[in-house]
Amino acid sequence: MSEETTESGVWASIKETVKTVVYALLIAGVFRTLFFQPFWIPSGSMKDTLLIGDFLFVNKMAYGYSYASCPSIRLPSIGIDIDAEDFCGFLKGDNDRILGSEPERGDVVVFRHPVTGLDFIKRLVGMPGDRIAMIDGVLHINDEAVGLVPDGAFGELSERQGPQGQFPICMGGLRAPEGEICYKEKYIETLPNGVSHSVLNFMTRETDNVGVFTVPEGHYFFMGDNRDNSTDSRVAQENRGVGFVPYEDIVGRADRVMFSSAGRSMLAFWTWRSDRFFHPID
Repeated sequence: MSEETTESGVWASIKETVKTVVYALLIAGVFRTLFFQPFWIPSGSMKDTLLIGDFLFVNKMAYGYSYASCPSIRLPSIGIDIDAEDFCGFLKGDNDRILGSEPERGDVVVFRHPVTGLDFIKRLVGMPGDRIAMIDGVLHINDEAVGLVPDGAFGELSERQGPQGQFPICMGGLRAPEGEICYKEKYIETLPNGVSHSVLNFMTRETDNVGVFTVPEGHYFFMGDNRDNSTDSRVAQENRGVGFVPYEDIVGRADRVMFSSAGRSMLAFWTWRSDRFFHPID
């Protein structure tokens, strides 16, 4: 076999490898854009529904498609910051969706922050036209208090959690000694459409008494289940909150946790929580 033939075979092999990688990336891009988006929970704002380190796929088919359905690629360690608007910004501005359907009250939803473009995950509590208020830590919708029943306490080990390595906040806004159990009050909240879920409380904060907010048409009101540790619609965007979220900024619905890591990285498989494989999100 000649040297020229050998080189030709090597280049052919390299070409096939590159084609395979390109096709794989294209397929992954289409899959992520149209069907499901991976999401790793970085903070404790949705405890105990979602824990720091939960890994899930967001169902993009649930509410149809908008510019927010296009992927964002952020890899700050290597200087990559490509936003969904860079791909699909031409679709933004009409607050509409392709094959759109309305989310339901109580859904756990991933959406883009209307100002920063960062992905948030919260529970939808306020629909267009609703009047929303918090009075002494109790959610009120259209001047009626939602059902709220004590459900004991939520306890978790006081240790560094997630990539930020933060300790959980316990009753009174305090931090338990490392290795001890950190407790918060737990309640079952029932929304007007009958959806029930747990919420946590650990102290009195300014956001326990806010409103009344009237949700504009084409917008939604979101809150975290860990009520005293959540940046959400209770705080206006100009005050570094979320405010009202436009319909077009919704990415999709979170239905199920695939797996969960209690360590600093989701790749640390020895820290995966055995009780959260394919765990449904209520």
